[in-house]
Amino acid sequence: MRTVVIIQARMGSTRLPGKVLMPLAGKPMLEHVIRRTQAAKGVDEVCIATTTHDRDTPLVEMAERFGASTFRGSEDDVLSRYAGAARATSAELVVRVTSDCPLYDPQLLGEMLASYHEMGGAEAMDYYSNTVKRTYPRGLDTEIFPAAVLFRVEAVATAPPAREHVTWHIYNHPSDFRIGQHQQSASANDSSLRWTVDTPEDYEFASQVYSNLYSMIPEFGFRDILSLVQRCPELSAINAHIEQKKL
Repeated sequence: MRTVVIIQARMGSTRLPGKVLMPLAGKPMLEHVIRRTQAAKGVDEVCIATTTHDRDTPLVEMAERFGASTFRGSEDDVLSRYAGAARATSAELVVRVTSDCPLYDPQLLGEMLASYHEMGGAEAMDYYSNTVKRTYPRGLDTEIFPAAVLFRVEAVATAPPAREHVTWHIYNHPSDFRIGQHQQSASANDSSLRWTVDTPEDYEFASQVYSNLYSMIPEFGFRDILSLVQRCPELSAINAHIEQKKL
């Protein structure tokens, strides 16, 4: 099953404009997200889904340098942009990742893809994620769904939140979709940790993580970061007060 990671990215972030090109360990944030998703087992292609605005052209150029494909579509209708990217890449299975997750763990994605297929894949589930019932830190968000489900949602979803937030229609209509959850063991819940980048404080946290880990473990993952923040709880305090934007 041809599996494509589609990363939505744009320069016009409201809380931290241009964040996807801000440096971490001397490399743009988006480069790290591309390389991390490319490293995941079971991924056939990584595609950057950006907008048609001129300000997003540098993202296209960067993606091409690092072996990712690109698709340009509507800035506001992100659902149609995703569907267009899936068609352009001939995706059969789509993995949704956002560009503000430079601490993304490729091993986690590989594990989730393996679990999805072991549990029956598209024959058993329309949507598989670690986001509806969170036990992982925010910033490791992974959503897996067949392209056919994406096209189905594109055809029927009309509510503004559904067009802006690609999978909103799915998890808000649980009776219409077979939804699977990927969670840590019953005793582990790290959902209070914030590892995404949407504010200057988030960026400072990510910078500190890269400063502490990247030179020693360039491919550092979830467990490495968790160990770091357990040793240095002052790091998590940097952005612990930040509230996630409401949908």
